[in-house]
Parts: sequence; C-alpha cells; structure tokens
Amino acid sequence: MNLNFKEIHIGEMVRLRIEELNIKEERILSFLRCDHKFLLNILSSEDISTATLLRLSKLLEYDFFRLYSHHLILFSPPSSAEKYKESEKNKLPRFRKNIYTKDMIDFIVELIENGEKTTLQIIEEYKIPKTTLYKWIVKYKK
Repeated sequence: MNLNFKEIHIGEMVRLRIEELNIKEERILSFLRCDHKFLLNILSSEDISTATLLRLSKLLEYDFFRLYSHHLILFSPPSSAEKYKESEKNKLPRFRKNIYTKDMIDFIVELIENGEKTTLQIIEEYKIPKTTLYKWIVKYKK
C-alpha cells in the first residue's frame, strides 16, 4: 500500500489495521468501552481524540501517532537552530527532525522510482540533503 503522508485519514488507517488483525468488533467495543455507533464514528473520522488513538494503538499494536510524525518530518518547514537551544523556558522534550525511519526512506525512494517526483523536487520539498538522498537511492533502490 502506498500511503499518502500528506493527507492522513486516521479512521481509515484504524479500519485497515482492524482488518489486518481480523479483530472482532465486540473486543474493540469492550476495550474502548464504547458502543457500535461510536466505533463507526471513529472509523469514518479523519481525526480522533488522542486518548482514543492511544487506546487503539495499544489494542491494535500499531503506533498510529507515527503517521503524524512522518507527516511532520516530510511537510513541516525547517526550523531555525536558535529555537532549539536549551533554555530554562523549554519544558517539553526536544526531538531531532532529521531522523528518518526505514519506512520514510522507502517512501521517498519509491516516489523517485515511480517518477512521481524528481530528486531535485525531493531535495527542495522535503529539505533532505543531496548526498543523503543519493546514498538512499543507491542503498535502497529496488
């Protein structure tokens, strides 16, 4: 499946995972402590509450939040290094943006292989260094 990380329909992703695992509806309803109508609402929604998504991630043994992390890696503008300097004002943990998972690398290499984007488009749009991208192409080309 070729996932579009730009437009995430989380309900559809949850539905696909339920089908993959062939989980009975009764088990889901019991785990979420909800009714059939609520479950149908989840499966048809483009977004759901983080508490519900966390519970579904546990039940379905899949990190649905990672879909959003990949979106941020690919589509958020680069931030200035000044914003990330440690200070007393920073209370939240800081994460490096340039950590790419194997799934993300495969996604990007696939875009190039399928002719959906050129290497120049990838470099400009996703802010991936040219040398990094060419190493990925050589290493992960199918």
